Amino acid sequence: MSKVRIYSLAKDLGVDNNKMLEILDGLGVSYKSVSSTIEEDTVDLIREILAAEAAEAAPASAQAPAAPMAPAQAETQAAPTPVSTATATAEREPAAAPEVPHRAPVVTIMGHVDHGKTSLLDYIRKTKVAAKEAGGITQHVGAFEAQTSKGRIVFIDTPGHEAFTTIRARGANVADIAIIVIAADDSLMPQTREAIAHAQAAKVPMIVAINKVDLPQADADRVKTDLTQLNLVPEEYGGDLVVVPVSAKTGEGVEDLLEYISLTAELEDLRADPKGPFSGVIIESRVDRQAGVLATVMVQEGTLHVGDFLVVGENYGKIKAMTDSGGGRIKEAGPSTPVQILGFSEAPSSGEQVASAKNEHAAREVIAQRASNRRDVENARIQRKKTLEEMMGPLGETRTVNLILRADTQGSLEAIQGILARKETDEVKINVLLAGIGSPTEGDVLLASTAEATILCFSVTAAGGVKKMAETKGIDLKSFRIIYEMIDEVDRLLRGTIEPVFEERFLGRAEVRMVIRHPKSGNIAGSYVTNGMFKRNAKAKVTRGKEVVYQGTIVGLKRFKDDVREVQTGFECGINLDWNDVLEGDIIEASEMVEVEQA
Repeated sequence: MSKVRIYSLAKDLGVDNNKMLEILDGLGVSYKSVSSTIEEDTVDLIREILAAEAAEAAPASAQAPAAPMAPAQAETQAAPTPVSTATATAEREPAAAPEVPHRAPVVTIMGHVDHGKTSLLDYIRKTKVAAKEAGGITQHVGAFEAQTSKGRIVFIDTPGHEAFTTIRARGANVADIAIIVIAADDSLMPQTREAIAHAQAAKVPMIVAINKVDLPQADADRVKTDLTQLNLVPEEYGGDLVVVPVSAKTGEGVEDLLEYISLTAELEDLRADPKGPFSGVIIESRVDRQAGVLATVMVQEGTLHVGDFLVVGENYGKIKAMTDSGGGRIKEAGPSTPVQILGFSEAPSSGEQVASAKNEHAAREVIAQRASNRRDVENARIQRKKTLEEMMGPLGETRTVNLILRADTQGSLEAIQGILARKETDEVKINVLLAGIGSPTEGDVLLASTAEATILCFSVTAAGGVKKMAETKGIDLKSFRIIYEMIDEVDRLLRGTIEPVFEERFLGRAEVRMVIRHPKSGNIAGSYVTNGMFKRNAKAKVTRGKEVVYQGTIVGLKRFKDDVREVQTGFECGINLDWNDVLEGDIIEASEMVEVEQA
């Protein structure tokens, strides 16, 4: 029995993909995504359902022929009515709020060096850009727009996953979809794994493009199998990862890739209000010798106009000119539009948020306030670590420890991962964002900062610049030479995510032999330790006969005139309980609260 892809059926029947998925849910049909296939008998049921819905929606006059009318009746029917049905309906029902329109998806392409990222972008650029660009791109603006049968798609042309994460590290989510390019003759490589980890940390949908399938040595099945080792299961293997074989050289599969991008965007339901307040993000900037500072901005909300004042960080500028991805001058730009702007006096950094201001005075006020806030933070030197609840979520929920692992050999890495897999519990999960061979990089620190991860290294050490960057960003970066020391550190991290359990542990017992009156410290119990030991700041319980007369804390311990931390069995000492009613003959018991190690 032949099968049909869900999105193809939706297209043939003239309904959107979400509607098709609703029908399948109602029928109890299981699927992974709109690219999944369904049986022909299911297709027949869907056609019947849609036909029935169309029949119910048709007006009664269209369903049955009207009876012939008498002349007088016809005249009455033909007479104009003072209020139309549409007007009456409008009076009865309030007008619905206008729906926020959809916007084009913004896509970034990542992967290992030489796997064909640039070639794939070049092929799409040459075949899918607007007609006015037929003569070639006249001015590169860090992004371009592709016109497809499903609408407009915007590609960010930034170098590698580190730039992608640098933007995210500043709090800006620019890309809606990440395309991971993997060469069919090379499969997964270190930068491939890093790119996947960065996309997962960003929580953006991923599509894998297996490139170079035109080569004789291409092995797409090997790539798909290797992906399963990272818990990424292709759809044809029963998972939900979209994998598309392509050739940037011949163009094979590129149309399918663009189709999948559009389908993913439709499911994500990407919307933005072109009439709302403006917001955007800096993709890149450079200084041109003739023009001055040129900044590429991705418009996320609202609309930009020539003459607008923009604020970025502690700088502002007035838009003197805007250029689209084709090099043409434009006067305005709406959501999901990359534009190159002339007007800043200083080059802003990638990932910085862009806001608009009514005029120059308002822009100056905004940057003055930002500068003041920055100085307050610097003066106070506030460097606060997030609490466990902020990092892991409310207690009682399953929480996750994010790790980045670096080791000297693949064997060491596999051994560590094997041990970690046995450490997981129902309460705490271990998520290894990235596991690689060699010293940690600045990219690892960026990934750790965006995913709130700890970097653990075995038999490798970080360079000075990487260590300094980790300290600046407040990232824990630790190196170990003994594998069990690393595992102990993981145990500590796991315990830190679980609400600790404490028990009271007995320390010692002492007999009060005299009470010493002290003008500053109050009454001090001159005691003899008969059992165990006493510690300063331990818990104390005073028993008089069979009655407990005091429970509190040992605030001080003395041996003769010296303050001491602890006193052992067989020694005399002065015990200050910050309680003045102690009497000779009382028994003082010391204890401490100890965290119980949980299995």
